[in-house]
Order: sequence, then C-alpha cells, then structure tokens
Amino acid sequence: MKRSIHSVTRRQFMSAAGTAAAATAVGFSVPSMAAENHAKSVPFQLGLASYTTRKFSLEQTIEMAVRLNLKNLCLKSFHLPMDATPAECAAAAKKCKDAGLNLYGGGVITMKTEADVNQAFDYAKAAGMSVIVGVPYPEVLPLVDSKVKEYNIKVAIHNHGPGDKVYPTPESAIERVKDLDPRIGLCVDIGHTVRIGADPIEDITRFADRLHDLHIKDVSAPTKEGETLEIGRGVIDMPAFLRALVKSGYSGIASFEYEKDADDPLPGLAESVGYVRGVLAAI
Repeated sequence: MKRSIHSVTRRQFMSAAGTAAAATAVGFSVPSMAAENHAKSVPFQLGLASYTTRKFSLEQTIEMAVRLNLKNLCLKSFHLPMDATPAECAAAAKKCKDAGLNLYGGGVITMKTEADVNQAFDYAKAAGMSVIVGVPYPEVLPLVDSKVKEYNIKVAIHNHGPGDKVYPTPESAIERVKDLDPRIGLCVDIGHTVRIGADPIEDITRFADRLHDLHIKDVSAPTKEGETLEIGRGVIDMPAFLRALVKSGYSGIASFEYEKDADDPLPGLAESVGYVRGVLAAI
C-alpha cells in the first residue's frame, strides 16, 4: 500500500473524531454543524456488518448499532441463520425496524451450489434485504444472474485477500461478472484489499458502477499478516479513501466490520466510528 497517513492525518482529525466517538459512545449524535455538513457533502450512509458482534446476540447487536447511531445493518448468519424460516426472517427484520434500523443486507453468504443460491435469495427476500453480500462460486454465476433479474436483489461479491482462491481482489470478481447483470457487483473489503497489496482507492474508482456495498476497517500492515485495528491506528489512508469515495458518488452503505476484540468490540468500534465521522465532518 503506497499511502500511509498515520502521524499527520491522525493529529489533524483526532479532535473531531474524538468528539464524535465520545458522543456516539454515550448515545448522542455528532455536533449539529458537523452533521449538517456531512449530510450535504456525503452521498453514502454508514452501517454495521454484524460479523463485528459475532459473539453477541441479535438484540445486543441492535443495541450497539443504536448506541453508535449506525442506522444500517448487514446481518451475518450468527444473528439470522441461513436456515431461518420466512417468519423468522420477517421477525428479525421487524426487530431492526422497531429499533430504527434498516436491515439492508445479509452476509457474507457463500454460494457453491444451486441450493445455496436459492436459499440465499429466498432468505434475503423474506428479510426484506436489498443486497446479498456473498461469495458465489463461478459455476453458479449464471443462476445468480437469473435470480438477480427475478428478485431484483443486488449481489455484492466480497473479496477476502490473501488465501482466497476464488475472489482475492475486487478486480478478480469483476473479471468474472463484467458481462452479467450490473446488479451483480462488489462489496469491497478495504482491509483485505490492502493486505493483498491492491489499492482500495483505485478499485472503488475503477469499479464505481459495480460497487454495491463496502466493508471499512483498518489493518496493521499491507501484507497477509495484517490484522484489524481501530480505524486511524493502521496503515490505511482513511481520509484519502473517504474523499475518493465521496468523489466517486457512491450512494450505498459503508459498513464497519471491526474484527478485533470479538469479546468486547464496542470500545474499538466506537473509536473507529468516531474517527470516520470526524474525517467526514472535515471533508
């Protein structure tokens, strides 16, 4: 990764980010001027990928999202099992809605077989999701293409970086789906993108028309060994990335996937949310 922000950018934005983190951690919104500027200049919304809270219940996950004012939720199967009945999917969606949250997506969902594809689309439809964040294997892509047309549900292919033999980079996914329905696109995981030596700024710019979801995080190194850190503490140039995301016109969800501290993710997640909001308020 060519860009590294750590010292200058962190000093520049820590005051605003710290204010936002403290506010969200205790249940308050960011200052009104910052919120107003954010609404005017930022076309996308923030959300939570629930792999972050994999050791907690759906109810606890909802509580954390509400506490941090993250209005959009992408549920992993820990919180809504893939074999849930339509009634159970609808009940989970209602819990989110009653808490003021938008259950917009599910995943990451692996689809290796025809049965997997059918299950994923029925699951997403029953829960009212607009996006499946998934890993559809190449052999089922023709069926995925047909299902996208039938259900009008987007599929955002998630890259997993080093060790991923199917979609290690966003570009590897685009090569597979470029001739399919444009509702089949990307969920760029910027941490895994950096870990494999690719540039997430370049990828969201090149593939803006196929960017259907986004997982944001920071990592300790631009290598296979890189691990998730609180945003602003790692090697990703988050201010540059967010400026590029705004410039690209991305209007979907940028969901925090905080993989560190599985037993107690809220403090680090709150710091990450506050840092990102501080940067966005300064754009």
